[in-house]
Amino acid sequence: MSCGQQPELGILARRKIEAEIIKPIYDVLVRETGKAKAQAIIGEAIEQAAIQAGKTFAASEPQKPDLRSFVALQYLWEKDNALEVRVLEDDGTRYDYDVTRCRYAEMYHQMGLGEIGHLLSCARDDKFIVGYAPDVELTRTTTIMSGAKRCDFRYQVKKEDQS
Repeated sequence: MSCGQQPELGILARRKIEAEIIKPIYDVLVRETGKAKAQAIIGEAIEQAAIQAGKTFAASEPQKPDLRSFVALQYLWEKDNALEVRVLEDDGTRYDYDVTRCRYAEMYHQMGLGEIGHLLSCARDDKFIVGYAPDVELTRTTTIMSGAKRCDFRYQVKKEDQS
């Protein structure tokens, strides 16, 4: 790294900064509108931001963004030992993996944001891919944030309609 260059900030570090800003806003929203409405507002804002982030990442790709280029970005989410991942399949049309440790979930719980951690991180995943590569879809049935032992990420290139 040459003088003056900043190291690339990992997603875990970004989420911590964001959470420190969101926490007092969430607290006020809960007081003023109730927990359900506050979570709906935060959830909607985060989902919109995730789609936009996907589009921003896609715009920086030299080729058309696809599942392969998405897989190449995963180091940002894993940086700082944020995730322990076990890849099950990676063949260009599918990218299946399990997360067996999630420091995002740990961090949100430590910050007192466990009840909205799913909104701050987990809910972004399927929205990010919509913005990044709309022909790829994510299926996930369980998350560590919700108390499960793993997160099951199953990305797949959408099959073209045969009609």
